[in-house]
Amino acid sequence: MLPRVVRSKWHALVLVGVAELFAMTLWFSASAVGPELADAWGLSAAETAWLTMAVQVGFVVGALLSATFTLADTLQPRYFFAGSALLGAGVTAVIAGAVDSALPAIALRFATGMALAGVYPTGMKMMAGWFERGRGLAIGVLVGALTVGSATPHLIRVVGGIGNPRTVLYGAAAIAAVGGLLALFYEEGPHQAEAAPFDPRAVGRILRDRPTMLANGGYFGHMWELYAVWTWIPVYLVASLTERGVPNPTEIASLLAFGTIAIGGVGAWLAGSAADRWGRTTVTSASMVVSGTACLLAGVVYGSALVVVAPFVLLWGFVVVADSAQFSAAVSELAEDSYVGSALTLQTAVGFLVTLGSIQLVPVLQGLVGWQWAFAPLALGPALGTLSMVRLRSRPEASRMADGRG
Repeated sequence: MLPRVVRSKWHALVLVGVAELFAMTLWFSASAVGPELADAWGLSAAETAWLTMAVQVGFVVGALLSATFTLADTLQPRYFFAGSALLGAGVTAVIAGAVDSALPAIALRFATGMALAGVYPTGMKMMAGWFERGRGLAIGVLVGALTVGSATPHLIRVVGGIGNPRTVLYGAAAIAAVGGLLALFYEEGPHQAEAAPFDPRAVGRILRDRPTMLANGGYFGHMWELYAVWTWIPVYLVASLTERGVPNPTEIASLLAFGTIAIGGVGAWLAGSAADRWGRTTVTSASMVVSGTACLLAGVVYGSALVVVAPFVLLWGFVVVADSAQFSAAVSELAEDSYVGSALTLQTAVGFLVTLGSIQLVPVLQGLVGWQWAFAPLALGPALGTLSMVRLRSRPEASRMADGRG
């Protein structure tokens, strides 16, 4: 029997946060070394892009299956999280050790995404089980951990992985495996709903619930921007620094890409605390207004001096994910208690489905208008997401969020 390490909600916060951080290193593990893999395996630009998009597709498929069969509500969270993380780690290790071409790599990245569908939504349910008050902060910390974890492969690349893609892949797999093992020490919290029976009508009830779907509308607009920025910001930075004539643009871009994604962890944490005090609709709307504006300003900043580009992308990275957790916190407060896990899984499934369009759109626009203005259409997502959250704020059900603050 495992020793008891979770004695309070703060122990749970640390344990689940660290496990999530470690497990989510898998997401961009291949994307971070995409240029090296493209050279080594002779990949086309489209095949290189699919190293990221296959994870998105796999996550969507895995999340939809999980939501349909209510796996996040019928299985014990620690086992579902741990098994999913260990599966993803194993698949990534296979890519590092046994793959040298596009098709098997893309297939295994798809499997990685399916595995991660058992990590991220499950982690949010685990947090909700310990936090009733302060839930925005708790899920904000979780999304912050996810953000830093997603950025970690870029850091591994900087400190020893440039030109050594297998080192990055093996490193991410090892870290994720530790995260899966840590999840086994989790214990269910006092606000954890009892395991629910399989109910094929649960998804239909979620889709018909207007307040929940308005919170989802905010999330979908946010996701239109988020992963497209995370995926293409390293390439944008290389192009911008090269345009400026900065020496060693690849190394600097990798370090800045890590900082841009990782600083979002701080943003998610601070936004979570702010949303508990001032309301989820207020904080998410403000965050989307700033990040949507940054999509437009990226064209103005392009090619500027490093002292201008660096703080701009760091501020963008801070706000672009700051609101992410609050959409999930809102759904956990609005949805039917017994099927919160499935509601969160469905939310993330559709959200990541949306990212497929924006991730593919950016390089198409780059071919037409260059990297300077390729991010501009992403501003549409935050604009529509803000409208959805403003409408949610006007409904009486908003009083169920953030202790009545909306």
